[in-house]
Amino acid sequence: MEVTRIRALRGPNLWTHNTALEAVVRCADKECCIHKLPGFEARLRARFPALSPLQPVGHNDEIPLAHVLELVALDLQAEAGCPVTFSRTTPTLEHCVFQVVVEYSEEAVGRLAFELAQQLCQAAHDDQPFDLAAALTQLRELDEDVRLGPSTGAIVRAAVARNIPYRRLTEGSLVQFGWGSRQRRIQAAEVDSTSAIAEAIAQDKELTKKLLDAAGVPVPHGRTVENLDDAWAAACAIGLPVVVKPLDGNQGKGVTVDITSREQLQSAFAAATEHGDEILVERFLPGNDFRLLVVGDKLVAAARRDPPQVIGDGVHTVRELVDLVNSDPRRGSGHATSLTKIRFDEIALARLATQGHSATSIPVKGERVILRNNANLSTGGTATDVTDDVHPEVAARAVAAAQMIGLDICGVDLVCDSVIKPIEEQRGGIVEVNAAPGLRMHLSPSYGKGRAIGEAIVSSMFRDGDDGRIPVVAVTGTNGKTTTVRLIAHLLAQQGLRVGMTNTDGVYINGARIDSGDCSGPRSARNVLLHPDVDAAVFETARGGLLREGLAFDRCQVAVVTNIGSGDHLGLNYITTLEDLAVLKRVIVQNVADSGVAVLNAADPMVAAMARNCRGNVTFFAADSFHPVMATHRAQGKRVVFVEDGMLVAAEGAVIERIPLADVPLTHGGSIGFQVENVMASVAAAWALGLDWAALRAGLRSFVTDSHNAPGRFNLFHYRGATIIADYGHNPDAITALVKAVETMPARRRSVVISGAGDRRDQDITQQTEILGNAFDEVLLYQDQCQRGRADGEVLALLRAGLTHAKRTSVTKEIHGEFLAIDTAMDQLEKGDLCLILVDQVEESLAYIAQRIARG
Repeated sequence: MEVTRIRALRGPNLWTHNTALEAVVRCADKECCIHKLPGFEARLRARFPALSPLQPVGHNDEIPLAHVLELVALDLQAEAGCPVTFSRTTPTLEHCVFQVVVEYSEEAVGRLAFELAQQLCQAAHDDQPFDLAAALTQLRELDEDVRLGPSTGAIVRAAVARNIPYRRLTEGSLVQFGWGSRQRRIQAAEVDSTSAIAEAIAQDKELTKKLLDAAGVPVPHGRTVENLDDAWAAACAIGLPVVVKPLDGNQGKGVTVDITSREQLQSAFAAATEHGDEILVERFLPGNDFRLLVVGDKLVAAARRDPPQVIGDGVHTVRELVDLVNSDPRRGSGHATSLTKIRFDEIALARLATQGHSATSIPVKGERVILRNNANLSTGGTATDVTDDVHPEVAARAVAAAQMIGLDICGVDLVCDSVIKPIEEQRGGIVEVNAAPGLRMHLSPSYGKGRAIGEAIVSSMFRDGDDGRIPVVAVTGTNGKTTTVRLIAHLLAQQGLRVGMTNTDGVYINGARIDSGDCSGPRSARNVLLHPDVDAAVFETARGGLLREGLAFDRCQVAVVTNIGSGDHLGLNYITTLEDLAVLKRVIVQNVADSGVAVLNAADPMVAAMARNCRGNVTFFAADSFHPVMATHRAQGKRVVFVEDGMLVAAEGAVIERIPLADVPLTHGGSIGFQVENVMASVAAAWALGLDWAALRAGLRSFVTDSHNAPGRFNLFHYRGATIIADYGHNPDAITALVKAVETMPARRRSVVISGAGDRRDQDITQQTEILGNAFDEVLLYQDQCQRGRADGEVLALLRAGLTHAKRTSVTKEIHGEFLAIDTAMDQLEKGDLCLILVDQVEESLAYIAQRIARG
């Protein structure tokens, strides 16, 4: 068994709405059915007892080894605790070659599971040992390392529950919610609206106390110190007991409390200097340690934090008691679990010594032994939820502290006897504020109920009903995609929106191109959704990007499918038939939002059939309003767009809008059929987005198909009284549409310049010249700059073969070089002639044609 290719499908795709790995797996003949491998399944289950039942693949009731690989990869992830459920194995047209798809929640974990699955299958095949426990441990550790931590994860889950899209921007905790101009970002429990100045203040404990004191918030007094002697002097001046901590520390690192002697202070000072250069000495406040969480202008949670401790049983030593406590499955070494293992280090030993104990002491039954002065969860402390007990004045003080510092999310550390009465009545104080507070103690407290912290944070960023989404329009099909994308973007811009657009020409933001080349894939679309100056997005969605990586978004507001044609790279990546292609193209329809619209070509049966896969509404378009699909849809009071008496008509029940095609330059008065179809699709999409009809009409009037606005899309030039049309048509359906358009234009003599894309099927290349040979007097063949895997001259030979039985073409020339072919065609033009130039290098060729015309 050989895995020849693995792809990560990072968005909705051909197989599933979820993220997944897609592998191409080649099996040996005997591996096409594991029943030909005696004892294999028994050996496999002995090594992996939790393996799911195996099911036959295809029509011959055989279970290939590729299917085993699929289930092992999925079940290993599931056993490691990953929330995955989907997998599939599909035979290809190649003998014993399969496509294997396995869902993942974290890409790195999915890839590792696939590797381990191969190893496990090989071990079962060779009857060799396999360490399942080690494999699962490896997966769990990697999953814990790469997945979002509990704080960020809680916020993401809350956003997803509100249908707010998110994207992880780094391997850490930087996450974007929403798209374009409506996006927000967080870093762990920090939000993008919090200033760097506020965070800097929170890190400076001395400045923080000065500001809080100025705001009337009770704080313990203290000062920074330069050395050990200065620290002791400060302690004596403040009055023992004191606290020593780094000025800019976090998570309780280097903090020692309740210091009553110079010897203790010396140890505390040494511990603090390990975590910071500037040291703070302040008055120790007796009482309990509370963490108050403020989000916006509200206190949303409170917890009492208790230091790590063990209870004596009269039998076990302190070290043994710590080991027993740490065996609790809720305790881990990081932040992924609700509790952290108690650290048994020098600080713990020093704290034991103050209680007359050592590591080998056996505390009497019921004795409480404290192992640290601070109560941070990161050092093994516990948390008890006290949110419902907080006195209103205590909550007000916490909110005042957060607002004085300028923090949107703030963890306020309070020391006092209880939160049920005001701080001043118990000589308590706020000892610290935290700009990026951990949420774990509030989400999963050791005792008491967890609080909806993620929901509170999301609500502070997005108002009720706001899902952070901008309108997204996805356009696919065989022909007309780029023109339709450009026209929709133009119509949206007429409404005053800043539009992000991707197509085969580049990436555009508010009319400015920021990237060039074929940008019709998901990477470019994701970049648009990242851009803060985008109010609406229109994406050309090509088959290649869908196959390589899936969609860049989870849902779109509008999906447009123009048509399904035979020239769209059939034969590549196991898309071999029009039916295969239709299934792939309908992915955007399947991922229309519940409130969205699919705009479908009613005249194309494969496109019209996609309506049943749309969870939203459907608008059909076709020139013929009496087409059965159109007539039925209209009779049901649903939206249709069609042509009638030279007018483009948009109808929904009794509501009808009419636009004269004479006012739509793109269609040349309605004479160019394929442009009329593009306009119908674009109008239907704009209608679905609620555009104003006056702005829509103005947009149609102002959109022209010149080489700047729509390069390579039926660009018209005039030269020496002749007409030149430059177009990027490159498949039989596009050629047929161009011929129909050209036939409506009078001409004394017609010529065409054509090459062929080498990555098409032979019959698709040949068919293009078969069509042209019946419509043009002269055909000039040229060879593309890039043959796309074809041998030199191979494409020209296929084009030449298509002209063998031409009914009209009497002259055929073969020219090497696109510009030379253009020169040859233009040199022989006379008044009244028409020349169609099918360009390969779009921008360069259009510029060259314009230069020739300028020279006269």
